[in-house]
Amino acid sequence: MDALTETRPVAPHRPAPTMPPESPIAMPVQSLSRFDKKARRKWLLAANMRSPWLARIVVFGGGLALTAYGAHEMYKVVEVGGVTLLKWALLVLFLANFSWIALAFTSGVVGLFWMLIRGRQRFDAPASLDAKTAVVMPIYNEEPSRVFGSLQAIWEDVEATGLGAHFDWFFLSDTTDPDIWVAEERALIALRERLGPDCRVYYRHRQKNTARKAGNIADFVTRWGGAYPHMVVLDADSLMTGHAIVTLAARMEADPDAGIIQTLPLIINRNTLFARVQQFAARIYGPVIASGLSAWMGRDGNYWGHNAIIRTAAFAAHCGLPDLRGKPPFGGHILSHDFVEAALIRRAGYSVYMLPTLKGSYEESPPSLIDVSTRDRRWCQGNLQHTRLLPTKGLHWASRQHFLTGIFGYLASPLWMLQLVIGIMIVLQATYIRPEYFTSEFTLFPTWPRFDAERSLALFALTMSILLAPKFFGLILAMFDGETRRGAGGFIRLFVSGLLEIIMSALLAPIMMLVQSGHVMHILFGFDTGWNPQRRDDGSIPFQAIVRKHRSHMALGIASLIAGLLISPSLVAWMSPTIIGLILAIPISWASGQLALGLGLKRIGLLQTPEEKNVPPIADRANALGRELAAEHDDHIDCIRLIHADAAFRAAHEAFLPDYRRRAKGDITPERALAEAKLNDAESIEDAIAWLKPKERMVALHDRALIDVIARLPSADASLTVTDEERAA
Repeated sequence: MDALTETRPVAPHRPAPTMPPESPIAMPVQSLSRFDKKARRKWLLAANMRSPWLARIVVFGGGLALTAYGAHEMYKVVEVGGVTLLKWALLVLFLANFSWIALAFTSGVVGLFWMLIRGRQRFDAPASLDAKTAVVMPIYNEEPSRVFGSLQAIWEDVEATGLGAHFDWFFLSDTTDPDIWVAEERALIALRERLGPDCRVYYRHRQKNTARKAGNIADFVTRWGGAYPHMVVLDADSLMTGHAIVTLAARMEADPDAGIIQTLPLIINRNTLFARVQQFAARIYGPVIASGLSAWMGRDGNYWGHNAIIRTAAFAAHCGLPDLRGKPPFGGHILSHDFVEAALIRRAGYSVYMLPTLKGSYEESPPSLIDVSTRDRRWCQGNLQHTRLLPTKGLHWASRQHFLTGIFGYLASPLWMLQLVIGIMIVLQATYIRPEYFTSEFTLFPTWPRFDAERSLALFALTMSILLAPKFFGLILAMFDGETRRGAGGFIRLFVSGLLEIIMSALLAPIMMLVQSGHVMHILFGFDTGWNPQRRDDGSIPFQAIVRKHRSHMALGIASLIAGLLISPSLVAWMSPTIIGLILAIPISWASGQLALGLGLKRIGLLQTPEEKNVPPIADRANALGRELAAEHDDHIDCIRLIHADAAFRAAHEAFLPDYRRRAKGDITPERALAEAKLNDAESIEDAIAWLKPKERMVALHDRALIDVIARLPSADASLTVTDEERAA
C-alpha cells in the first residue's frame, strides 16, 4: 500500500489524554513603538505603591559618587605629563568599567544592611488555596529519567502539603531528537502508572519549536492557559519544594497587583571543580547580592525565566513577544525573553518582585568552563539584542536599567580588554618613543611622560576592594550565621573556601574576558547562535576539545609575557593576574571540569555548602528517582526499533499524536518524501534503522501511515529464518 496516500482512523482505545481539554486565551503581540499610558492598570493595594527610594538613593547615588571619585583619581593619575589621546581613551574605559563595579558594590552594601536589619524572612505555609495553578517544565533534548524524576519528586512534595489538588503538571517538550522524544513518552506512561490515574501530569510535544522556549510557553498559554489563573515556570534542572510552590501560589492569590514573583534558586548537585566553585559562590554570596537587588528594585523587578510564579491572564494580555525586524543575531525571535516579559508586564501596571529568602528553590549549573562558554554565547546574543528594546515605549526606568545591566554584563569584557590594550600602548609609547620634554609652550617645568605611581597604586587598591567587597559581605554574614557556618564546614573551612573561590575566579576572569569578547565580536559581525541542549552531567570534556578552545588564549598569554619582559618588568607585574590566567587557560579549563578534583575538595570539606552537608530531601528523592528511571528505561533507546518491537507502546504513541488529518494533495515535505521512499525500499527493520536520518525519523513518527509501514517491516533474523524454511521445503 502506498504510504503517501494511506489514511487510517485514530485507534479507538485511547489511553488517558496527554493534555487536558484546551482552554484558549488570546495572547496579542505587543507593540514596542506605541503604548497608551491611560491603559496602564492602577494598583489595587496602597501598600504596593511605596517606592524603595532610600535604597535607590544609596545604590545609584552612592554608585555615582564613587564613580565620580574614581574618575577624579584616575584623571590625577594620567594628567602627569599631560593628557594625551591615549590617556583620554584609558580614562573613558576606566570610567565605564569602574562605574559597573561601583554599582555592584553599593547594591551589595544595601544587601548587607538589608540582611542585618531584616534577617531571613519566614514564610508560613498556607492552610488553603483558592485558585488552580499550572506547573510547567519546558524541556529540550533532556535526559527523560532526570526531568521526569525531578518532577515526580516535586509532585510528591506538593502532595505532602495537602494542597496538591490545586496544581496540574505539564511537560512542554520541544525535543528534536526522535530517540529522546519517544523516551519522554515512555517516561510519561511509567510516571502515570506510578502516581495513579488522578495524578494530573500532562505532556505536549511540539513538532516545530517556533520561537524556542518563549514560543513553547506561549503555545501552552494560548491553548490551555485560560484554565489556570497562575503558572509556575520551571527549567529542566529546576527543583522546588512543596512549601516553596504553595507559598508562591498563596502570595500570588493575596496580591492582586503581582504579575511575577521570582525566587532565588540555589545551585545544588554539583561535583566538578568549576561547578562547585559556582555552587559555593551562589550559596554564600548570592543572598547578599539578591537582597540588594530586591531592596532597590522593589516591585519594579526582573524575571529570570524559571522558578517563578506568573499571573497567566496578565502574561497572556501583555507579554506576546514580537519578532524584531531584520535577521539574527539582532533581529528575529527575542532570545532573552524573560527580561522582556518582566518589562512588558510591569509596563502594563503589574508588579514584578523577588522573594530572595524563600527557601526550597534550587537549580543546577554547567559542569565546566566550556559548558558555561556554550551557554554564555546564547545569553550574550540575547542580552545584546536588548539594545533594540531600550527605546520601547512605556517601560519603567527600572526595566531599562535591567536591560542595561544585562547588556553591559557582556560589553564589560571587551571594554576591559581594550583598557588593557590602551595601557600597554601607553607603556610602549613611553618606552620607545622619544618624548618631547620641552614643548613650544612656555612652562616652568618640562613635560614628563609618566603616571602618578603612588596615586595609581591607591586607585588599584580601591578598585580591587570594591570589586571583592560583595564577596566578603557574603562571607561575613555566613560566618556569623550558625547554620550556614556549620553547613560550610566551620569557620576555618569557610574562610579557606572563600579564598579558594576568589583565586579560582581571578584565574578564570581573563579567560572569560577573551571568551565573552569573542562572543561579542562574533555577534557584531552578524553570526547567529544555535540552540543546543545544555550539558548537565558531571562527565569531563575531551582534552582535545579543551586544547582547541583555549590554545589561542594560552598563546596570547605567552606572547603578553614575552612582550612585557622586553618592554618593562613593571608592566608584567601590573598584568600578572591576567597573564597567569591566560597562560594556564588549558590546564585551568581542564581542571575545572574534573569530577575527581571536585570530589577531592568535597571529601576534605572545601567549597562545601549547607545543602551538601544536609541534602534537601527533595534533592535526595529526585536523584534516587532519576537513577531508578534510568535503570528501568534506557533514555537513548532507538526510537524506530522501539516502535517496531513494542505494539503496546506503538499504540500509545499514536494516541499521543494529534487527531489524524488527511494530507492535502501536493503538501509534501522533503523529509517525509525521503522517509517514505526509504521505508518502502527497506526489506527489514534494520534497513530502516540504518537509513533513516534524525529529521526523517521525526517526520515518520509523526505520521500514522509511516508508523504502520515501520510496524509491518520484518526483522532481518526473521527474514533469514523464512528463507531457510523455504529452502528446506
